[in-house]
Amino acid sequence: MSNNIVLFFGSFNPPHVGHFVLANYVLNLPYVNEVWFVVSPQNPLKNSSSLAPARTRLEMVRRAIGNFPYFKPCDIEFYLPPPHYTIHTLIKLEEKYSDKTFYLLMGSDNLQTFHKWKSYQTILDYYHILVYPRKGFENNPYPSQKNIIILDGPLLELSSSYVRELISQKKNFRFMVPEPVYQMIVKENLYF
Repeated sequence: MSNNIVLFFGSFNPPHVGHFVLANYVLNLPYVNEVWFVVSPQNPLKNSSSLAPARTRLEMVRRAIGNFPYFKPCDIEFYLPPPHYTIHTLIKLEEKYSDKTFYLLMGSDNLQTFHKWKSYQTILDYYHILVYPRKGFENNPYPSQKNIIILDGPLLELSSSYVRELISQKKNFRFMVPEPVYQMIVKENLYF
């Protein structure tokens, strides 16, 4: 029975190999059954100028996952009114999947600005937050919070913005993204 679900929120613009390496690491934690990639149509704290259409990003995630049974694409935010605040998504997921326990996955860089999130204290109080390392963001601003779990995961310096930069400069990005994502980017002329 898959009850412990890690929610990996992101724009996935585009999804790159670092996303899947990290998700694979988290999947191997003894208390994790599945990782859901929650594709955000628009992050309230990010600029949308270079954002591919939400359905396109969801499809890239779907194709990258393929038939791997422990990763799932999640489009729940597509059906929620904007702005897409994490707390609203968490509440909606709990209503829809009351038999599951949800963990939130975030980078240590996001933990530094977590106080800017809507209802961040509620999230801290009621959800386990798995934090993966990001270079330059080693400090935990919430050392007394029992629900924060600092992971000793792989330190990945790959980002979607870097992949987009390579694409826009017509440089090679072939092994930065999963093969189905690469094929889709080239075929649909995304980010060029």
